[in-house]
Amino acid sequence: MPRGANSPRMTRIILALAATTLVLNAQEAAKLKAKLDQLPKPWVKKLHRLSADEYEATIRHWEKKHPKLLTVEVPGRTREGEPLYLLKITDPDFPDNDKQIALISALHGGPERSGTTTAMHCIEWMLSDDAEAKETRRKQIVLFMPIMNPYAYFKTDRFGNSVGIDPYTGADTRNWNLEDLTYKQADEVPEIKAFIKVVDEYKPEVHHDLHGTGLQEYTVDLLGTRQRYAGQTMIEISGSAYSNYALRPWDWRVTDAMNAAGEAEGYPYDRFEADMQRSFWSPDLRGRTQIFWRGRPRFYTSQYAFAKYHTMTSCLEVGWEKSGLARTKGLLRIGNGIWPTRNQPGYPVDRLGGFIGHFITAYGKTASQRRTSREELWKLQEQIDQAILYPQTEGRIMYVAAVGKTAASVFHDRPHEFAIRLKKVPGVDVEVINTFMNAGPEVKLAIFRPHDRNADGAVIENGIGFHLRIPYQNPKIADVRVNGHELKNDLLDGWTTWNANAYTHMKINIPPAKAKKQNMYIITCAYRPDVKREYGWVPPKEVLNKLGQ
Repeated sequence: MPRGANSPRMTRIILALAATTLVLNAQEAAKLKAKLDQLPKPWVKKLHRLSADEYEATIRHWEKKHPKLLTVEVPGRTREGEPLYLLKITDPDFPDNDKQIALISALHGGPERSGTTTAMHCIEWMLSDDAEAKETRRKQIVLFMPIMNPYAYFKTDRFGNSVGIDPYTGADTRNWNLEDLTYKQADEVPEIKAFIKVVDEYKPEVHHDLHGTGLQEYTVDLLGTRQRYAGQTMIEISGSAYSNYALRPWDWRVTDAMNAAGEAEGYPYDRFEADMQRSFWSPDLRGRTQIFWRGRPRFYTSQYAFAKYHTMTSCLEVGWEKSGLARTKGLLRIGNGIWPTRNQPGYPVDRLGGFIGHFITAYGKTASQRRTSREELWKLQEQIDQAILYPQTEGRIMYVAAVGKTAASVFHDRPHEFAIRLKKVPGVDVEVINTFMNAGPEVKLAIFRPHDRNADGAVIENGIGFHLRIPYQNPKIADVRVNGHELKNDLLDGWTTWNANAYTHMKINIPPAKAKKQNMYIITCAYRPDVKREYGWVPPKEVLNKLGQ
């Protein structure tokens, strides 16, 4: 110890410094308090806590006030007998058969209260005289399930129902039979059973699930009056969930549209792994888990609609109900219009298969016809083999789909052998197909085969479509054929084109009467590009001269 460290003089110095520090700290604390006192304190106000009686009375009030626009159904009840309401909003003066169907739920409402309150705001807007709400009612059937877990919402503020199972996650993938898409614990979780019933009945084009703030992270001793406070918010996200990056719209432009709608109203957003600057994790990367995005690909209840019917899924985390409403409007707006990569109104949910840039699509003039076709073709995923003439070549496209193992047995990667095998397929003009293949430089058929090689015998009852993408904006179409037979330019029985994203999109539609008779579809398209593009690269002239070339 240094000499004099315990001297009276040193002690006085230390005490003086300590006192000065205390005074300075007190001054800083007072300065901070003065600043904080000038700021608003929204949290002193408690938010209204919706009761079960108020919820039901509100639904009945809307039902009485808007009998033409609103239909109320009860597709299920909880284990305690509480109704699980479904509100259906549409304009009956316009035919339902050409309307899109959007399902908006709050699978975590439940404890995440701002998801439910956002749904209530959306219902009020959908029933209003707002011009866009009227347009949406004319063009869509919008279904709402605002409270999917009444036991949690009204009694516990926990995630689980009365047996502790969360309707949003279904508790575990092991509770699902993914082979036939049935939920094994349906009697224990009638909330999921009701959701499945609604999805099976309506087969919606889009399912939009609302999440947000609540008391779910409060321990029981902190719940108090179980009222949220004003100002309780969160960083908002659109389209997906932090825990499950498989739950999101497949087209990021859908998420962008929701974010843009929120931003136009002054609300910011977070973009998951993009804003965190992380790549996705996979099981092969367990040794470096910490550097990847923390979300994982999982199967939650809302993905049932995608797995069963190719419904597009979406999810919102809501900090402000008006933001949730704005972003939901952004999504519904898509269903009212024509998506750039489609030539018919509605959500982009028509592609049921594809291989290297070309697609199998739903068939139909009306939304209900396309919905029926979408369901049928989605179920045939494991029975359709696909192929393209390869390498892909400017001016030429050949895309092939074979339904069932008998038709697929004709496939061979050598074009000459493929042509020989085609002779046993009825309805195919082999000479024309051979002429097309021989006219180009391609060397093989690139083939995609599904996993199920035992399936056979499927008959396509509701028509089928094919979507080719020509990488030029104004090509001259020289010839389009199916199985060697020339097609006419026709929306429902032939081909049609439109431009988007620097492509010329070509839709080929084969009506039910013809599709029923075929299990092999060989699409050929010959076109003249509208611009000349250069290929390859040559070293600088100085380098070639130096090398004597």
